[in-house]
Amino acid sequence: MHVAIAGNIGSGKTTLAKKLGKQYNWDVQLESVEDNPYLKDFYEDMPRWSFHLQVYFLNSRFNQVSRIRESNGGTIQDRTIYEDCYIFAANLYKSGYIAERDYQNYLELFKSMIKHVQPPDLLIYLKADIPRLVANIQKRGRDYEELIRIEYLKNLNQHYEEWIGNYKLGKLLVIDVNDMDFVKNVEDEAYILEKVDLEVNGLFS
Repeated sequence: MHVAIAGNIGSGKTTLAKKLGKQYNWDVQLESVEDNPYLKDFYEDMPRWSFHLQVYFLNSRFNQVSRIRESNGGTIQDRTIYEDCYIFAANLYKSGYIAERDYQNYLELFKSMIKHVQPPDLLIYLKADIPRLVANIQKRGRDYEELIRIEYLKNLNQHYEEWIGNYKLGKLLVIDVNDMDFVKNVEDEAYILEKVDLEVNGLFS
């Protein structure tokens, strides 16, 4: 069982991943954030560090997927390798932060990797509008994230809507979290867990 959570920065992926890992006794594969050597530099100077950051994330995610394939148990993954390419790298390229030559190099690397990747059995997409994302980002208080521009989040959301709208790699569960607080509100948490449980049980039937 491989379940992955997709969503923009601040949508609640990591929190939900930990909750589901505990609920189902799954291995939790989190995004490499705290030990990422490029993230702080990226938010300070996107044109200089975009390519470096995306290659780091792509390699990190590919290693995650390899570990998931070798695992015999269930795994919950915070963000997918598809988002690295179709959302983040594509957005940075279209925004002019990654040069054409570097972007084509990145795409060739992604194509080589994706041949060895199996999509998750279930993809959970946390849909959140900009006010919710900004509130969550401010709440967790990472210094470097204070530099994130609203326009950057808006562009990412547009890429997510397009990607999710055409997602056909496996089962998809979309959860609108705009009016939810599944950290503090027990009812919201129970609602999400129930929806996920129905999908997970459906995979076994």
